[in-house]
Amino acid sequence: MQTYDVAEKGLRGLNSALQAQNHESNQTKWEVVNPKGSHAIAVGLDAPIEVTVRGSTGYYCAGMNQQATVMVQGSVGPGVAENMMSGTVVVEGDASQYAGATGHGGLLVIKGNASSRCGISMKGIDIVVHGDIGHMSAFMAQEGNLVVCGNAGDALGDSLYEARLFVRGSVKSLGADCIEKEMRPEHLEILRDLLERSGSDVKPEEFKRYGSARQLYNFDIDNAAAY
Repeated sequence: MQTYDVAEKGLRGLNSALQAQNHESNQTKWEVVNPKGSHAIAVGLDAPIEVTVRGSTGYYCAGMNQQATVMVQGSVGPGVAENMMSGTVVVEGDASQYAGATGHGGLLVIKGNASSRCGISMKGIDIVVHGDIGHMSAFMAQEGNLVVCGNAGDALGDSLYEARLFVRGSVKSLGADCIEKEMRPEHLEILRDLLERSGSDVKPEEFKRYGSARQLYNFDIDNAAAY
């Protein structure tokens, strides 16, 4: 395992070393120590490597991730796994706002709580939050799955497209065009798989599903007052 001390060697050297990895490299496991809340740790990775960050980070940790598995033993600032394409990002603590924003793929797991706008404009990413999420989460979410084992704040799924939202607890309010939907067997299977992969032992049957009423992006003159 490669160990990199951010306080001693600096952030730029860390990201340069991680981004230089490829399929042929044998430096597949990395330990990052003394992150001290640094921003943009482990961004732009594109190799099947494992990176463990021992401490909390600032904004955009593991942004634009492809293939890599990034584990943060702490909490993260805004925009963790922003624009993620594939791979896995696991946060042991809490996440600030817009976690997983615009993510196209991969799995983001937050074992604590997530702040506002979690999953904003998600485009295929799977997000599992073991705790609660804040207001305006999944705003304009287009594709993928957002799983919340706790409660959701105001305006969940506002202006939603075709992403699936699963909430185990209460929802303070639903956003424009977001409605509760039937939980069918195929949705229970999707949910069961995501919960298992994220290390949660809660039961899929305890969740409700929310999705788009498909009124906002299919204009109907009879619904003009809703726009």
